[in-house]
Amino acid sequence: MAAFSLGSLPAHAQLFGGDNEARRAILDLRTKVDNLQQSKAESSALLNLQNQNEELRQQVNRLNGQIEVLQNELSNAQQRQKDLYVDLDNRLRKLEPQQVQVDGQDAMVQQSEQRSYDEALAQFRNGDYKGAAASFNAFVQRYPESAYAPSAQYWIGNALYAQRDYRNAIAAQQALIKKYPDNPKAADALLNIASSYNELKDRAAAKKTLESLVAKYPNTPSAQTARERLANFK
Repeated sequence: MAAFSLGSLPAHAQLFGGDNEARRAILDLRTKVDNLQQSKAESSALLNLQNQNEELRQQVNRLNGQIEVLQNELSNAQQRQKDLYVDLDNRLRKLEPQQVQVDGQDAMVQQSEQRSYDEALAQFRNGDYKGAAASFNAFVQRYPESAYAPSAQYWIGNALYAQRDYRNAIAAQQALIKKYPDNPKAADALLNIASSYNELKDRAAAKKTLESLVAKYPNTPSAQTARERLANFK
């Protein structure tokens, strides 16, 4: 029995020795599995982190796009506001009176007033005497206190004279002389009246008007013209 026991000892030891190796192999395998699982978890965490980063990047891009749109809208709104201010300022300037010289005197006139007078004068210069007379009449009615009113009245007389409506031309110029006797156009109005009388073959009235012109406005160019005409009267 002792011999049997001693004989079987190496086999038993060998059995236990193999068992330890198996245990170590199992432990190594478990360690590898644990490491693999840990690596897988780390990879999964890294993948999740990458996905989160990608999502954040996309959100940032979307926010940047929204910011760019808002900045563009703000810029456009600011430009529209600036354009509105410029347009309003231009409109207000058009309504503001401006200083001009009329018959040698400084005067303030509205822009609409200036435009109406210029348009009527352009009609006269273009030979539209009927239209000019109507426009100047409308001007006098609309702007009776205008610095251009005496000139407008004078051009009414001239427009009527150009249409050979001599009697109404005389009446228009007499209205000017009565209302604005000190205006530089008064002397010119008298000269136009004398011409109208002459066209009506009323030489006596024409001569009397020229004499009145020389007496009232002796230092005007119209008075010099009147003297020259008077020299031709017999």
